Amino acid sequence: MSTSTKNQGTVKFFNEEKGFGFIKHDNSSKETFVHANGLIDKIQSNDHVEFDVEDGRKGPQAVNVKKIQ
Repeated sequence: MSTSTKNQGTVKFFNEEKGFGFIKHDNSSKETFVHANGLIDKIQSNDHVEFDVEDGRKGPQAVNVKKIQ
C-alpha cells in the first residue's frame, strides 16, 4: 500500500488553447507537466495548486490538479 502526499506548487504557465502547461513545485526547482485532462479546477498562470504526480506517456505529469488558497 503506497501513501501519496499531495504536492503543492505554482502554475508556471498554462495554455488553455492547447490544453497543457507546467507547474513549479513549492519545495524544489522541479517542474511537472500538466494536461487539461488532469485538472479538477480551471487553472491559469500563477495559481497556487495542489496535485498528484503520475507516470504519463512521456514522463511524470500532474493529475487531480485543484486550486488552493
